[in-house]
Amino acid sequence: MTTRLNPITTPRHELRAEKARRNKEAALAAFIGKKAEIDEMLARLQALSDDHFNCHPEVVGWAMVGTLEHYASLLKRITDSAFGEGEHAR
Repeated sequence: MTTRLNPITTPRHELRAEKARRNKEAALAAFIGKKAEIDEMLARLQALSDDHFNCHPEVVGWAMVGTLEHYASLLKRITDSAFGEGEHAR
């Protein structure tokens, strides 16, 4: 349980410090939540890839190649951004 400081009796610097602490805790919780969301998406993509994107070798055609090319281009945008490569090079 969080104890709230009384703004009338608590010095201003302590109020700011408490607000900063709560803000940092909220940011950390949001970060962990987004990381878990990304981890789940990556796990689903890995499982789909392990299953050859639900495409049996006998039915592979250019449409599936185009679909994978699209997926790869989207992932390249993400990896370029994450690693500072391509148009995001530093």
